[in-house]
Formats: sequence, C-alpha cells, structure tokens
Amino acid sequence: MNRYELALVVSAKLDDEARAAVVSRAKNYIERFGGQVGETEEWGKRKLAYEINKEREGFYYFIQFEAEGTCPNELEKRMRIMDNVLRYLTVCKDENDTFKVTPDKGSEAPAEAEVDEEAEAVVEEVEEAVEAVEEAAEETEAE
Repeated sequence: MNRYELALVVSAKLDDEARAAVVSRAKNYIERFGGQVGETEEWGKRKLAYEINKEREGFYYFIQFEAEGTCPNELEKRMRIMDNVLRYLTVCKDENDTFKVTPDKGSEAPAEAEVDEEAEAVVEEVEEAVEAVEEAAEETEAE
C-alpha cells in the first residue's frame, strides 16, 4: 500500500456541520476504495491566493491515508463533482515522510517547526498545481 495525503479546500460559506460532512464524505470515499484513513489536520479558515468561484476564503484540511494505487484516481473523480470543495490535491508521500495511519501512543510527535515547514510546502504545492490547472484552462479557452 502507498501513503498519500489529500489536501482539501472547502468553501468558507458553510457552517461547521456542513464542512464536517464534506470531510467525512472524503474519508468515506477513501475507505470505500480500500484505503485506511490516518490523521486529519484542520488548518482552519485561510485567505485564498486568488478568488475561486467568487470566494476569497476557504477552510483547509489535510487527510493522510494509505491505499492501493487506484484509490487516488477514484477519490479525485468524486472530489471533482462535490459542490463545496473548491480545490483538492492528492499527493503520494515518499518513504521518508513521517506519518502513521495508526499512530503509536508511545511515539513522539514531530517538532512543531518541522510540521509547519512541511505544511507550508504542501500548501505551496497545492497553490502551484491550482495555478497550472487554471493557466491550462485559460489556454484552452483562448484556442
């Protein structure tokens, strides 16, 4: 099984229950396609780098999971049509990344600075991927 991380940007217009339902639905999709859900990080409300669907803010969630290679494709098919998901990105984690799907109670958490650096890197990857997709869409419209 491979290790992955799903980054979700959910609409800020939703109430807490609706946002929790979107994240729960994403976790259910992961489990449906044979994955095991690990840690879920909620970063809270953040200002977006640019407007998406006339929204300037979104809630960021990061879901770590283990699954077979077909799961991310199936998961992204479902994320694509979910109304309240502004953006998503599934990243395959390499063997050196430190996270566990079933956390050991005796293990120490990584240093807070390491987590912040890793999180910032993931956010940058998500923003770069979104920009690339939008540029490609604009080029397609221009043709």
